[in-house]
Amino acid sequence: MEWVPAVFIVFKVSVLGIGMFLAVKWHYDKAKREKGPGSQHAMLWAAAKVGVVFVLLLVALLFLTFGLGSMLGIDLTLP
Repeated sequence: MEWVPAVFIVFKVSVLGIGMFLAVKWHYDKAKREKGPGSQHAMLWAAAKVGVVFVLLLVALLFLTFGLGSMLGIDLTLP
């Protein structure tokens, strides 16, 4: 039973990663067809910004979760 959360987390991260990759690729190809190289650069820059913001929010959520857990007295130490 200890392996179930690890498998679910790996599955969720892989599905979200594949979805983000396909979304960026679709927008990149669309910009390539319609507007040329200037639009491609702008789209890649926007995708990079969104990726960085996503990672920063994920880290902030992690720290808030562990902070709230420790304030409530929940033991969150790893074995």
